Amino acid sequence: MQRFARGVVVGAVCVLMGVAAQPGGARAEVMALPLPPFASSQQQDWIQSPPLQPADLKDHVVLLYFWTFDCWNSYRSFPWLLNLEREYAPLGLRVVGIHTPEFDHEKVRGNLEAKIAQFNVTHPVMMDNGFRYWRALDNRYWPTFYLVDRDGIIRYAMAGETHGGDRHAEKFETVLADLVRR
Repeated sequence: MQRFARGVVVGAVCVLMGVAAQPGGARAEVMALPLPPFASSQQQDWIQSPPLQPADLKDHVVLLYFWTFDCWNSYRSFPWLLNLEREYAPLGLRVVGIHTPEFDHEKVRGNLEAKIAQFNVTHPVMMDNGFRYWRALDNRYWPTFYLVDRDGIIRYAMAGETHGGDRHAEKFETVLADLVRR
């Protein structure tokens, strides 16, 4: 299972990736890339939503995140993530989960639906069993959180387990608050 080691960051890798180390093992990066089309337009790959494309999210700030349900870094970040969703949804935030499984049993829709219910996730989730969207964003870690502006441009990315009050969470929330105010 890929995950960040708390407090351990290889400086050369961070420089090459343009990623800054954050306290608590998370990494963050300022970006300006268009959100690529979602990897699936098939209903069977979407849970709690019809298939979406970036145009469906235009005029909304989007918090898009990669996760897998057996990754404790992913599910331990849900309290923070769901709190952000509750707080910022009235201001135009849309949350979209991209479930990219590490193990075969995580590819089973019924197993994923059970975990979505267990974690109280109510936003759209796309199943990315073939890692197509993972590769489209050159993602490397579970979980990774992306902020997309109202024009469909990815403005910020942060990887690693996240909790309210962490310095890296506070930075992410500052960027989010700025995007929803624009």
